[in-house]
Amino acid sequence: MVTLAEVAQHAGVSASTVSYVLSGKRSISAGTRRRVEESIQELGYHPNAGARALASNRSNIIALMIPLRTDMYVPVMMEIAIAVTTSARAHGYDVLLLTGEEGPDAVRRITGSGLADAMILMDVELDDERLPLLRGTGQPSVLIGLPADTGGLTCVDLDFGATGALCVEHLAKFGHRDIAVIGEAPAVYERHTGFAERTLDGLRSRARELGLRVLHRPCEGGFDAMSLTLARVFDERPGTTGFVVQNESAVEPLLALLRRQGRAVPEDVSVVAICPDQVAVQASVRLTSVAIPAQEMGRNAVEHLVAKLAGRGEDQVVLLAPELTVRASTGPAPAPAPAAP
Repeated sequence: MVTLAEVAQHAGVSASTVSYVLSGKRSISAGTRRRVEESIQELGYHPNAGARALASNRSNIIALMIPLRTDMYVPVMMEIAIAVTTSARAHGYDVLLLTGEEGPDAVRRITGSGLADAMILMDVELDDERLPLLRGTGQPSVLIGLPADTGGLTCVDLDFGATGALCVEHLAKFGHRDIAVIGEAPAVYERHTGFAERTLDGLRSRARELGLRVLHRPCEGGFDAMSLTLARVFDERPGTTGFVVQNESAVEPLLALLRRQGRAVPEDVSVVAICPDQVAVQASVRLTSVAIPAQEMGRNAVEHLVAKLAGRGEDQVVLLAPELTVRASTGPAPAPAPAAP
């Protein structure tokens, strides 16, 4: 293993100069810094993590809390996690992944042990029980998600309220008046998970302004659950012609059941999904959709966290604007059936 002394000898400088280049604690001339960095790269030197942590009082680790629940769409969560990890490495940080449902205990464990310099929290609930403890620790943190009270927090998320409104506006433009929302699993709403609640609030609010009727039904997502949910929708609102789906695992069962019932998409029924582009374009009908900007959310969260660690970040809420892509699943509402004589 290459030592710091060998780097110093190769670069023609003292060992302390190499140490200052690595730590940034003292100003080093551009030429000397360049020679040291070239020697580090050429020799393949990697500073000892333990020694570096002791010297700097930092672990150079970011903790990412990402509870992997069965009622969540894990691919999106992992795409965000990969973006966080990649961005963190670009800034010289490793990522400690916490996937259990420990809640405040995990926050207490991380902040009390010094395992990580900072934290990113995902799967944020409106009244998240982790947040009072997080506010009290003073450790730099960023939420990927939006609680009801954002005071003293930095939050990054898609603007799900605007997303719900955008879906309704698109269907209203085509003349749809009765809209059904196929939502996440019931447990997601029971936990008051922020993204699901905010989507529904934005959707309902815009529907009222436009004079549309909305029926919301949570769904576990499989074929059998979707079959029961769809039957309930048409029993309660036979005139439903527009669907908004915020449940990736319900997308294909919904399209299959509509075909089985003889309802063509988009001639008889229009469908808008809130989902990753990959899900939308690989569906049996290419779906008009609002994409989940997973990579942008992850990168943005890391950038704000690194700024905080450098002492220049301020608490703020960053909401990414939704973008709707029109594909083959939406069109004009069908003309009402003529009244019986």
